[in-house]
Amino acid sequence: MRKSKGFTLIELMVAVAVIGILAAVAYPSYMEHVRKTRRVETQTLMMDVVTRQQQRMLDVRSYATTLSDLGVTLPAQVDSAYTLTLTLSAAGTVPAFTLTAAPKGAQARESCGTLSVTNRAVKSPAKCW
Repeated sequence: MRKSKGFTLIELMVAVAVIGILAAVAYPSYMEHVRKTRRVETQTLMMDVVTRQQQRMLDVRSYATTLSDLGVTLPAQVDSAYTLTLTLSAAGTVPAFTLTAAPKGAQARESCGTLSVTNRAVKSPAKCW
């Protein structure tokens, strides 16, 4: 009798089942890591904007009205995950700004929701910074 070469159908099915179980456990964890990484990248960019705004206030005594006025371009990872909005205080009041990052797409599942930081570096939600 000849010895057969290769795998049996049952061995292949067991291997596929093991791979499926590993993928079912690993994929959600991977996606959570991706969301957290995008949040941290966005927070880093937001703090860079705050720094640039403060430097602009020292140099020209006014805050920029848009991110492009500061020379900021959004990296693709940030642009695909968040919508950034720069809001200035009303005219005739003490100069101030708030930068908000609203999640979009898959990032909306991230538990922190909308991130914001002010000219005084007040960050919210505090637990996510």
